[in-house]
This record gives sequence, C-alpha cells and structure tokens, in this order.
Amino acid sequence: MSSPDDAADARRPARPPSARATVAERLAELSGRYRLPATAVDRLAMLLDLLAQPVAPTAVHDPQRGVDIHVADALAGLELESVRRAERIADVGAGAGLPGLVLAAALPGAEVTLVEAVARKGGFLERAVAAMGLPNVRVIVARAEGWTEGLDHHDLVTARAVAELPVLVEYAAPLLAPGGALVAWKGRRDSVEEKDGAAAAAVMGLEASPPLRVTPFIDVEARHLYLYLKLGKTPARFPRRAGMARKRPIRASSRG
Repeated sequence: MSSPDDAADARRPARPPSARATVAERLAELSGRYRLPATAVDRLAMLLDLLAQPVAPTAVHDPQRGVDIHVADALAGLELESVRRAERIADVGAGAGLPGLVLAAALPGAEVTLVEAVARKGGFLERAVAAMGLPNVRVIVARAEGWTEGLDHHDLVTARAVAELPVLVEYAAPLLAPGGALVAWKGRRDSVEEKDGAAAAAVMGLEASPPLRVTPFIDVEARHLYLYLKLGKTPARFPRRAGMARKRPIRASSRG
C-alpha cells in the first residue's frame, strides 16, 4: 500500500546515476545481505516490473527507486526473528503487496495470505502472484475484521502504511495464534501513537516491544519496525464490526 513515506521518497531527487547500483546489482546485494533463496531475485525483479506499470497501486513506479523503497524496506523485516521464522503470515491491507509479496519470495516455506479490502488492488495482487510464480501465496479480498477464516491461525501479521498502531493491533490480534507477532512498518516515532498502541495491546492480549530502527537503504528517512507479541488471550468481543477499529480506536490518550 502507498504511504506518506512512499510519497515523500517519490518526490525526493534521485541520487546521481554514478552513485546508484543498477536494479539487478541492488537485488543481488540484498540477496546476499539477507541470504535469500536462489529463486528470490528473479521474483523480486518481476515484482518491480509490475510495480512500474501505471495501474499498480503505488506512488513509486520507478524500479530504480522501488528496489529500495519497496523491496529493501520490506526485507528489513527479516531483521526480526519473528519474521524470519514465520510459517503462516497474514499481510493486512496488502495494497501493492508490500511487504507481503516480498516476504513470500524471501520465505518460500511460509504460507502467505494477502488480505486486501479493495477489489481493484486484489486483482493486481492476483496478477502479481501469478507472474511471480508464488505457490505459497493466496489473496483474500476482505476487510481484516471480517475475515473469520483467519482467526487464531497466524504466527505473523504484517502491516505497512495501513493505519495507526492501535488500529493495527486490533486488526492483528484476533488473527494471531498464541505466541504470534504483529510487525508494523512505520516512519518517524510518535510517542502518543506508541502509547495508544501499547494500550490497545494490553486490551488485546499483546505486549509491545521497543521499536527497532532500521536502515533499509542509505538515504532513507526515519524507519522503524514495531513488534507486538501475543502473550495472552484476545477477548471474545473482538474483532469488532467492520470500521469500528478506525472509528473508535482504543487509546491511552484523549486524542481523536
């Protein structure tokens, strides 16, 4: 899904050509850094080709930028053990397939479900899964709150540029099996949002970990991974009906 961070990166002047590796060189570098399987580079190159199309649901179409903004950013999640060892992943608000499609290419042994409410974006995801040759991925066109099939099933829920932390916690908690984790990709830290996320986590049976600052590429602005572990039971009243998590998020503060 596109985000304000993506849009800012799209507007930022590109580095001079002499300072940039080619897309192929950058993918090879990332493959070595994260010890990706042999099939990953070609699949990620195909994803960048798909995202270059004007119809792709992203603000960044240029593969030269996308290899960092899309691929390297998603792969940064592999710095967390909860991501590396995941076997059943749900990517909520999957949008253009970031980070879900990237993680599916990097973790071919994991079962990845891309959950996207917008049918047009779901169509793009279906085409991408077929073009990339990803047998471990399926696409569900549904809201996370309404996807009852996914309840209590996943050891990892991912979200990038979807919503505020307390909303993401509410989306993720019912989908997680005991011991599972939510990982959210975010930009600059916001202390109020972090407190709200922790408050929602306490209600949902999750526990917040300190955010991890990551540097997926050299000129990235502030980038953080937020990790929540499911250590308790999510109350039976969750998930609430569609839209309530955004309309009335659980907060520690009076904001909103």
